[in-house]
Amino acid sequence: MRKIAIIGGTGIYGPEALSGFESRIVQTPYGPALCNIGEMSGNMVVFITRHGVGHKTPPHKVNYRANIWALKSLGIEEIFATTAVGSLNPEMKAGHFVVCDQVLDFTKSRINTFYDTPERGVAHVDFTYPYCPVLREKVINCLKNTDIVFHEHGTYVCTEGPRFETAAEIKMFAQLGGDLVGMTNIPESLLAREAEMCYTNCSIVTNMAAGISPTPLSHSEVVEEMQRSIVNMEKLISAFIAYDGLVHTECGCHSCMAEFGGFKL
Repeated sequence: MRKIAIIGGTGIYGPEALSGFESRIVQTPYGPALCNIGEMSGNMVVFITRHGVGHKTPPHKVNYRANIWALKSLGIEEIFATTAVGSLNPEMKAGHFVVCDQVLDFTKSRINTFYDTPERGVAHVDFTYPYCPVLREKVINCLKNTDIVFHEHGTYVCTEGPRFETAAEIKMFAQLGGDLVGMTNIPESLLAREAEMCYTNCSIVTNMAAGISPTPLSHSEVVEEMQRSIVNMEKLISAFIAYDGLVHTECGCHSCMAEFGGFKL
């Protein structure tokens, strides 16, 4: 049995396939985390709505540490995260899916580690490749069996939010090699790495970024495009959970903190 978590971003608030799951508040040292727990395709599945019920939590206020700690305490080994993003890359258009393989961190005020107390000590996790290659391969294989337009590579630029970016910032991110811009993948992916959990992100392009888009950016535009892509994402989530094919890559996610004695709850 695989132990899988789905972290739903903007627009992904509770796929219908997860109906009948048990809602449980998991207490953590960082506060409570609301988890929906059940079983699909013979696998344990936990669903977390990143922004909370009704999308009430802005990206810079999401309790990322509580969410990841809760998933770890429930025994989760694989995390599949969804994100809504703007595109800096003209080849990545609205409705396209992108299986990211790199990230640029432009957040400012977020706590991005579990290792910030005298009790836990200091640790420096390797983050050369921020997304698990095994999970990326599973997602890509699932997408190949669909008619969804997708890209196997992409660099996610994570900004602080909650404002959208300036045209000058977007120009800079593009010059640095960014393909997509969003507000939630850091510190979520980094904390999952510290917790020795496999993590991958599949982004849905909702709009072209500031200065590229011909119109001013709006949250309603993002939500409307996500509504058009939800069916495809729910199909992908179900396929990922049911996936039982071979993978040809390996990862060291579950032992990446061995130098520091491993991650302990």
